[in-house]
Amino acid sequence: MNDNKQLTRILAIMGTVLVWIPILFPIVFTLIRLIQSGMFRFDYLMPAELFSVVLVGGGLLLWAAIRARRWNKVVAWGLVAIVVLLGGSQGLAVVTGMASGETPATGIWWILALSMIIAYSLVVILLGVVGIRLILDLYKKPSAL
Repeated sequence: MNDNKQLTRILAIMGTVLVWIPILFPIVFTLIRLIQSGMFRFDYLMPAELFSVVLVGGGLLLWAAIRARRWNKVVAWGLVAIVVLLGGSQGLAVVTGMASGETPATGIWWILALSMIIAYSLVVILLGVVGIRLILDLYKKPSAL
């Protein structure tokens, strides 16, 4: 029984770390660039570029959540949302010609594509927070009734 609990904890920790990497890396790299050169450059597309890391981390979180019987619906819906939002923003960019550079990145389509990227990043942060909550739940001592 203890081995099962330990595996669930490891899955939750690894999943949470992987989900937070695409959010924390742009911040760290921005701070390094700012210190080195005094220039502020923030790569807001890095969470989308590291989608595979988020997907693997989210999968591990979902596995841990199902094993723990906690937060599984939130994690599952979060995974569906990140796939839909990122796929939708990329699909929109391709269909409108923004991805190829045929159409300039301006107007309502640019705003919509960028809004989906922002929503994607917010859902990734939500998955990270849920991962932390799941870890805390897994390490909480059972209360004596």
